[in-house]
Amino acid sequence: MRNIAVHDPMDPSGFVLLGEFVPQIVQEIRYYSTYNFIGERIDGYEEPVALLTVEAARALKAVSNELLVQGYRLKVFDAYRPVSAVKQFILWGIEDQDVRMKPYFYPTLEKQSLFQNGYIAKQSSHSRGSAIDLTLLDMRTGREADMGSPFDLFDEASHPDYRGVTEEQYENRMLLRKAMVRNGFLPLACEWWHFMLRDEPYPDTYFAFPVSSAYLKR
Repeated sequence: MRNIAVHDPMDPSGFVLLGEFVPQIVQEIRYYSTYNFIGERIDGYEEPVALLTVEAARALKAVSNELLVQGYRLKVFDAYRPVSAVKQFILWGIEDQDVRMKPYFYPTLEKQSLFQNGYIAKQSSHSRGSAIDLTLLDMRTGREADMGSPFDLFDEASHPDYRGVTEEQYENRMLLRKAMVRNGFLPLACEWWHFMLRDEPYPDTYFAFPVSSAYLKR
C-alpha cells in the first residue's frame, strides 16, 4: 500500500544504510568525491555511503541476489540525494560559469542545456529516497562491466537504447535494465544507470537530511 502523505523532510526513519542491508553491493559515492560533473564534493554528502528507503533497498536486494548467480555484483554511484545537493546543481547550472569538468561529463552540451535534456532535474526523484544510480561489477574480472559510456556522461551515448555501442555493451545495459525492471524499478530514457522504484513509498516528499550514517541512526 502506497503512503501518499507528505512526511517530515528531516525524518530518516524510513531509510536504511544500503551497505548493511545489501552487503554484497559495492559503493563509489561520486557526489561525496570531487570526481563528478561539478568537480567538488556536493552539499549534503557528509559520508560516502548510500541511503535508500526500506522498500527500495528490499527490491535492490532481490536484484543483487539475481545477478550474483550470473557472476555480477551491483556497484552504486548514488542513491538518496538531499534537497541541498539538488539546489547546488541548479545554482551551478544557472549562475556559475565554472565548466572545468565539461570535457569529462558533458563534452557535447552546454551546461544550461543539461536541464532541458533531462540529465539534471530541478526536483530529483533521488530526493524521494527510492532512486538509484548503479552499474554492474563483473566478478570474473573485478572490473565494471563495459556499458559503452561512463556514469554521468551527459550525452546521447548514455541513452539506454542507444545503438552506437557494441553488441556486448548493449547486452550489458539490458542485463542490468531487465533485472531492475523485473524487481520493481523503472528506467530513465536518457541514462542507462538510473532507476526508480515503481511503487515508491514517499512520492510527494523531497527529503533534506544529510547523507550520513550517524544521522540515520540518531
